Amino acid sequence: QLQFVESGGGLVQPGGSLRLSCTISGFSEFKFKGSLAVAWFRRAPGKEREGIGCISFSDYLPYYPDSNPVKDRGTISTDKDTVYLQMNNLEPDDTADYYCKGETTICKLLLRRQHDDSWGQGTQVTVSS
Repeated sequence: QLQFVESGGGLVQPGGSLRLSCTISGFSEFKFKGSLAVAWFRRAPGKEREGIGCISFSDYLPYYPDSNPVKDRGTISTDKDTVYLQMNNLEPDDTADYYCKGETTICKLLLRRQHDDSWGQGTQVTVSS
């Protein structure tokens, strides 16, 4: 069974950059890698969780919904058992807890799961001067 652990958050000044990591435990033994999709979400204080984007291990192409709050300041990529969210030119509104979630599904369906009850610990990003 796969587990997804977020890391890389912290305090950053406006305009700064961060690279968040989602490490997939059990990935090397996983038999259905090509069916796996991993998405990034975030929940800002007082707001609902929202989807940022996703990457599919079938073609390694990232997918960003129109509602992506980070827009072109964020890029999702992967390297073996880790999925990254690189965020540049961070703004105070990017302050949030960031989460990743992975399942054997397609990105468009995974990004609809923002109301799921089960999440990891997430990683906190604070953008402040």
